[in-house]
Amino acid sequence: MGGRVARMFRNFNLENRAHREISKEKPKAAPRHAAPLPPAAGSSPEADPVNQRNAPLLALLRSVYVESTDPAAAPAEASKAATADEAAAARRPLRFSLPGNFPGLAELTDVPKGKLTIAEALKALGSHQHRPNTWTPDRIAQEYSLEPRDAKALLDFFIPFKVEIIPPKTGSAKRIKAS
Repeated sequence: MGGRVARMFRNFNLENRAHREISKEKPKAAPRHAAPLPPAAGSSPEADPVNQRNAPLLALLRSVYVESTDPAAAPAEASKAATADEAAAARRPLRFSLPGNFPGLAELTDVPKGKLTIAEALKALGSHQHRPNTWTPDRIAQEYSLEPRDAKALLDFFIPFKVEIIPPKTGSAKRIKAS
């Protein structure tokens, strides 16, 4: 009930009040600060020491001669070309990829040496987990062009998921029946 009364007072004569506010005279903008006028074109050069020429300084400026060569420019261009060739040579073909075509993933054909794709890392971890005597860190480093310390760190710090099915302790335990 109180909301209705408040709404009635709030909306009473609303249109007339809005027109009254709109028709009020707008406030005037504040006056601008008076800026100093630029010097007249006919002013004397003695009054403006910044724009007049100083003969001794001009003579000293003319006597300065700078000759510059960039010795690092030529080798830098050659090194850019060499690094591009090294980058192309330092790639290895992809050993393993996920089956299927996933949207949003680029088709990789080769990867830089010392790097692994996620599929290759999971394959290497799974191979080591199933056959640790065969897939040693040295063999993984050799197969995937990795540093031996990186292969050892991969096996030490990354563990693929293990699914363990724990049988019930008693035969009378509740089981989920297939539907």
